[in-house]
Amino acid sequence: MEFEDKGYSSEQLEAANNLFTKNKTTFVLGVAKLEQLPITEMPEIAFAGRSNVGKSSIINALTSQKGLAKTSNTPGRTQQLNFFNLADKIHIVDLPGYGFAKAPEAQVKQWQKVIFAYLQGRVNLKRVFVLIDSRHGIKKVDLDIMELLDKAAVTYQIVLTKLDKIGSGNLAKVKSEAEAEVKKHAAAYTKVLATSSEKNIGIDELRVEIAGFI
Repeated sequence: MEFEDKGYSSEQLEAANNLFTKNKTTFVLGVAKLEQLPITEMPEIAFAGRSNVGKSSIINALTSQKGLAKTSNTPGRTQQLNFFNLADKIHIVDLPGYGFAKAPEAQVKQWQKVIFAYLQGRVNLKRVFVLIDSRHGIKKVDLDIMELLDKAAVTYQIVLTKLDKIGSGNLAKVKSEAEAEVKKHAAAYTKVLATSSEKNIGIDELRVEIAGFI
């Protein structure tokens, strides 16, 4: 499956790939309460998305470490903010999946409180990558998160996932719709990325975006 050139130079791609493949990424801690947030000036990027959208698979593909982030077929397994350290240069933060978490209401509200406080108050948070399942496109629950990020003035970027599971014609439609939607949001970065962690498509480009914050 071929996709258009996204405007990255060979030097950018090589440097970003070296950053992720020649350095080890380590799990730092899981944060369930505000007071557990690490005090650091290290730049951070975060991944957000509906449960089962493929956040853990994307993190594993980015870092070329299959067991780094835990993957599961059970939605809602990530129940805290998981911090990963890439070469002491940047933190990668895996946010709890939204939309399908099977948990007591009080616990869900606690997650939301921590997530919202993190998004609104984290000075070194450079970008949130909002993952969208390419088979389904942007749903109401995704729009809610995008509106929250708009209010928090946190820059975010749409990343389509699992594109190996749809045809190129359908992908073009989903991507076009996503590009149209982001134009309506003040904090949204206009470039929409399309990825497949299973086929390793679009991972290099995502690495370039992240490496740009170091």
